[in-house]
Amino acid sequence: MTRGTTGPNRLRRMDRWIAATHAAALRRAETAPLAVDLGYGAAPWTAVELLDRLRAVRPDVRVTGVEIDPARVAAARPYEARRQGLAFVRGGFELPLPGGEKPLLIRAANVLRQYEAAEVPAAWERLRGRLAPQGLLVEGTCDEIGRRHAWVALGPEGPRSLTFAARLATLGTPSDLAERLPKALIHRNVPGERIHRLLADFDRAWAGAAGYGAFGARQRWAAAVRSLSGDWPVLDGPRRWRQGEVTLAWSCVAPW
Repeated sequence: MTRGTTGPNRLRRMDRWIAATHAAALRRAETAPLAVDLGYGAAPWTAVELLDRLRAVRPDVRVTGVEIDPARVAAARPYEARRQGLAFVRGGFELPLPGGEKPLLIRAANVLRQYEAAEVPAAWERLRGRLAPQGLLVEGTCDEIGRRHAWVALGPEGPRSLTFAARLATLGTPSDLAERLPKALIHRNVPGERIHRLLADFDRAWAGAAGYGAFGARQRWAAAVRSLSGDWPVLDGPRRWRQGEVTLAWSCVAPW
């Protein structure tokens, strides 16, 4: 359970979405809420950045990085003394947290891509079972420099949504995001599957919004998403679209 070795900020778009959509639950928590960065990788930057992002919402939030490689945990431990509320432990999907504490957030970025697609439902179920009652599991992938993201948001009850996020200046078509689909969907991107149909419709909407490109990529993306929402259950609105994001109901692409 490891993540790539690229530098800081590649998960910035995912963290920004988490902070915006999960802010109410973080603020409602009676005690200092706990977030988990599962499989943080060769360096602890993503855990540090998650802590910074969430503290803008809830100043007493804590972040624990979980990594299966003991050498990586040992290398990260010095950061605990530098940042209050930051901790690192060795473990995997069982989340070996002190006292069996249930986190309000689990972020698993670029973790399940290393597993077989058939293993995803059990991994999701195991992680969901570790969530606090108002908790959120965010599982997905991004490229090495954070230009393209796709993730699934799950509550204790199951998957809720699929989000795409991109650095729009580098995006050719929305279907370019297919290479970063979560493990549950990436092998389903073939004719006849829902996710394939969604991306094809998104490309058509993008082509139809070409005229908005004169006003910038953000305006074109927003126009394309607005068109897409006529046939697909888009859950967010123009404020998120202008940031190069779109979130849809998981039910519209669910492969099982």
